[in-house]
Amino acid sequence: MTIVASSNGRVGLPAGMAVLRAGGSALDAVEAAIRLVESNPDDHTVGLGGLPNLLGVVELDASLMDGRTRRAGAVAGVRGYEHPISLARRVMDELPHVLLVGDGAERFARECGFPEADLLTDAAREIYEAGMRGERAGWAGRSTVLGALAGRLAEAPDRASGRDAGTVNVIAVDAYGDLACGVSTSGFAWKYPGRVGDSAVIGAGNYCDNRYGAAACTGRGELAIRAGTARSVIAYVAGGMTADEAGARAMADLSDLVDPYFSALHLVMLTPDGRPLAFSSDPAATFVWMREDSAEVEEGLRTHVPVDAGPAAPGRA
Repeated sequence: MTIVASSNGRVGLPAGMAVLRAGGSALDAVEAAIRLVESNPDDHTVGLGGLPNLLGVVELDASLMDGRTRRAGAVAGVRGYEHPISLARRVMDELPHVLLVGDGAERFARECGFPEADLLTDAAREIYEAGMRGERAGWAGRSTVLGALAGRLAEAPDRASGRDAGTVNVIAVDAYGDLACGVSTSGFAWKYPGRVGDSAVIGAGNYCDNRYGAAACTGRGELAIRAGTARSVIAYVAGGMTADEAGARAMADLSDLVDPYFSALHLVMLTPDGRPLAFSSDPAATFVWMREDSAEVEEGLRTHVPVDAGPAAPGRA
């Protein structure tokens, strides 16, 4: 049994491993771990305390996938509910759909009895308001919404900090050999209202298959959507590559994309036999994991894969 996460998933891994040690399913372990990250007000990229969109509204995305059946559930643009990962689980378990968005997802949350919550904490509001006043580099004089968005993209906090932040990935394999993968995020801070990233898109930010493994992404979600990154990893393994080769290849594929707003992309993987591994375009990025016999959360560097996705395609002006 193993559970692996992006580095901000550290707060949830012990709870997830406790589920696995008690004989629980990988799905239950992943959901339990992510719920704790969603409730962490100090993480401004997931759930409660997540940084809002341009209008100051927190919009959450999440997805969950079962590796045994390849069932999946996802929600996007959810406002006022702290645990989109649990809502994604209900979509998977109770509806004939995979993805609900916006008002529909919120209606379903009410029908399921999810408690409403004010997600914009005082700390997140202060960060948002400072940015809107132009107190971040590159914001001065930007008076329109689109101008503010352009300034925000050019000076993204996760791009500037170099930290492995923005979205949480958790993948687990249980005692029965079943895999599950979950992703949750508040999305690109200061995003245009209604923007949906890769976290809610099965095959882009999340994919899980007992036969070949599971993969999930954090970082510049638009790149993962355009390349179908999470599904590409699993397809490469199915085609005969090792997990290490597949992860590196999927990351390298991003270099063919043109993206003037490029920032780091990170990838976490778990093999069917429980080996955790991870990749990143940032050489300093880390990830975390626990095995059945782990006394505490372990952390290590991701494999660095340089990605040259910029304003023009390679070799062009």
